[in-house]
Amino acid sequence: MPSYLSEIIAAHRRAASEDRRELDALVADALASPTPASFTGAIRRSAAVAGGLAVIAEVKRRSPSKGPIAEDLDPADIGSEYVRGGAACLSVLTDAEFFGGCPADLAAARRAAGVPVLRKDFTVAPADVCDARCMGADAVLLIVAALEDAELKELLLLADHLALDALVEVHDMDELDRALSLGARLVGVNQRDLFTFEVDEERAIALAPRIPPDVMAVAESGVRGADDARRLAAAGYDAVLVGEAAVRAPDRAAAVHALCGHPVGARRRPDGDGY
Repeated sequence: MPSYLSEIIAAHRRAASEDRRELDALVADALASPTPASFTGAIRRSAAVAGGLAVIAEVKRRSPSKGPIAEDLDPADIGSEYVRGGAACLSVLTDAEFFGGCPADLAAARRAAGVPVLRKDFTVAPADVCDARCMGADAVLLIVAALEDAELKELLLLADHLALDALVEVHDMDELDRALSLGARLVGVNQRDLFTFEVDEERAIALAPRIPPDVMAVAESGVRGADDARRLAAAGYDAVLVGEAAVRAPDRAAAVHALCGHPVGARRRPDGDGY
């Protein structure tokens, strides 16, 4: 069945197949770029200061399902607003065709906000990981549904070599098992359906008990306010990634602040086996 994701990934794979740059040179350029900050470390520090849930706030101009969100936003201004509200990290869309973003958005937000930034894009090739560090990102997104196991492992190893954290995104139990078996240490559960882009608010709650306590867990999509954040924190999520709700908020700093610090519960398996 065609989906938003399949169309986006197909476009990125076409671009990757046409990329004639030498990987060794890209890796060298990436290693010569400024050393990334620790994305996971920033989440831990924020959680310690706020006493609970950390927030990753997203710079997002538009989406395939919702259309324009804030196409004329200033990434430096919005990033600074998020940090004033207590955001531990930023997520910045750099996909141009489907989300209206660009690498310049990431660089501007990173400079202005001064916190680690996730390159929110559709990583399908090693060159994408190298480009992320070169543009100033501190972490990359790896979507399990878009990658074969061998690809995911290769990209995880390359991200580690380049000192980038990798947010490994899953949508169901099978994908979570794959991510964990390949060594993911930062897992994001995206509650948005891959085919319809509708949000299932029970998805993250259902998967939380299956994420080991030594793996950092992030809930993505469907975080509209304090009630959602409180519920996800209680389920054991260390952080939430919030996009549209924060971008559209009349007071973005206040919107982020309302999500921060909710007590994070223990993740316990329903079968009672524990970890």
